[in-house]
Amino acid sequence: AQRTVASGGDLVQPGGSLRLSCAASGFTFSAAYMHWVRQAPGKELEWVSGISPASTTIYYADSVKGRFTISRDNARSTVYLHLNNVRTEDTAVYYCSTTRSADKNRNQGTQVTVSS
Repeated sequence: AQRTVASGGDLVQPGGSLRLSCAASGFTFSAAYMHWVRQAPGKELEWVSGISPASTTIYYADSVKGRFTISRDNARSTVYLHLNNVRTEDTAVYYCSTTRSADKNRNQGTQVTVSS
């Protein structure tokens, strides 16, 4: 069954950096678009970034453009999200998915908390 497991979340100070990883299984990762989405406390899921199978096309939400970087390693079936210059509003549970949303039954998230 299709499944993703995100890791690397932590408590980080404003302006700091963090790298999230997400391991995928149960589907042909190298042929799949991959996305990061997040959910802040009390808010709806928000799409963050997407990357094409060969990493030739990359998209970012305006809220993270210039601060976050998405990448992938098809040999490891893993997608990454580098968070730089984080802000308090980046506090959320982060998920990776094959769509611009997340199915919490298939996609395990990781908590990022930005606080001084």
